[in-house]
Amino acid sequence: MNATTRPRPRVAAALGLGLSVTLLAACAQNGTSAAPSATADETAAAPAATEVATAKPRLALTYDGGIQVLDASTLELVADIPLDGFNRLNGVGDNRHVAVSTTGGFQILDAGTWTEPHGDHTHSYTSDPVLTDVTWAAEKPGHVVVHEGRTALFDDGTGTVTVLDSGDLADPDADTRDVTLPAAHHGVAVELTDGTLVVSEGTEDARTGIRVLDAEGAEIAANDTCPGVHGEAVAADEAVVIGCEDGAVVYAGGSIAKVAAPDAYGRIGNQAGTESSPIVLGDYKSDPDADLERPTRVSLIDTRDASLRLVDLPSSYTFRSLARGDAGEALVLGTDGALHVIDPESGTLVRSIPVIDAWEESETWQDPRPAITVLDGSAYITDPATASVHAVDIATGEVWLSTTLEVTPNELTSVSGAAPEHGAHTH
Repeated sequence: MNATTRPRPRVAAALGLGLSVTLLAACAQNGTSAAPSATADETAAAPAATEVATAKPRLALTYDGGIQVLDASTLELVADIPLDGFNRLNGVGDNRHVAVSTTGGFQILDAGTWTEPHGDHTHSYTSDPVLTDVTWAAEKPGHVVVHEGRTALFDDGTGTVTVLDSGDLADPDADTRDVTLPAAHHGVAVELTDGTLVVSEGTEDARTGIRVLDAEGAEIAANDTCPGVHGEAVAADEAVVIGCEDGAVVYAGGSIAKVAAPDAYGRIGNQAGTESSPIVLGDYKSDPDADLERPTRVSLIDTRDASLRLVDLPSSYTFRSLARGDAGEALVLGTDGALHVIDPESGTLVRSIPVIDAWEESETWQDPRPAITVLDGSAYITDPATASVHAVDIATGEVWLSTTLEVTPNELTSVSGAAPEHGAHTH
């Protein structure tokens, strides 16, 4: 079934400077290409729900041939779901579902754990995880960005951004905001609470900066001094950080500020932010000629004054190494096998927690490598070399649980199963 894509009323106006709002109904009527829609099999039966005493967090990980879902409290296998191809996992912000970047778009995985508010209390449930029949179409599914109950899906193949309520990803008939950028590129978008949309600017050949659109689609700010745009993070007070090959840019308070790297080439391409801190953790590479640079410094970008500080680490790390703790701690999983905990305000390395054996980054980025996700005060870390998963208490440094898998883990994410915030709801 092709779902009708309905624009939210606040974004129905056309965008300037070559940007346009694409309405599926209008495109279909005119016989042109349509904006992304979701498809689903209405005959598919939902798994039976079982009420439980409290929310049950779960992990989702990919392997060559499928996806496994684990109980985060016990690390026991809950489900093994076959799926061919190199698949990527993205949290969608409703504490239950995961967007799987796969052939044809973003297919929605129901991790089978959720909580529903009921007056002055809540009810929690579990069910068998299932890869649903809902897929948000994309030629090249790219970044998924969650902020304050809204989720933005970026299609690198068309340059189209689809934004919808985080609790509606499993609903193929959900209202969406669809914005088509002037050119397709490997980009990123984030919507703020007032409807402001921050989008990357670029083509297939070069990414050059960002544009900021208001709720009606009019451009309110732009910056073209961000070569090699990649990645994003949202910090306290809705400050948005976008990485560049010579530092970063920060959109905050209605204006864009450039964050200059101390090196002529100082690439920040992966970031980890939290709304509890004004400081964003980023990677940092300074060798433009390296086929594979193994950096040993990370960046801390202070959105209050658009400043940048570099922190030396005892080891290198990779693009799957960055995370934030519940208290705002900056976390880096090193190739020495340790979880490095940094105080973002002081830039001090607080502790290094041994977790797995030392490892070396593969030159092929799709190859399995250790990954980290944070949930309820614990960092969950995979080790492909030993097919294992480890749970680390961030505050105490205790590795409180480990398990061995029958598959080699690659990508990793988590869902809390808690009641959704920011107005998101479950289906």
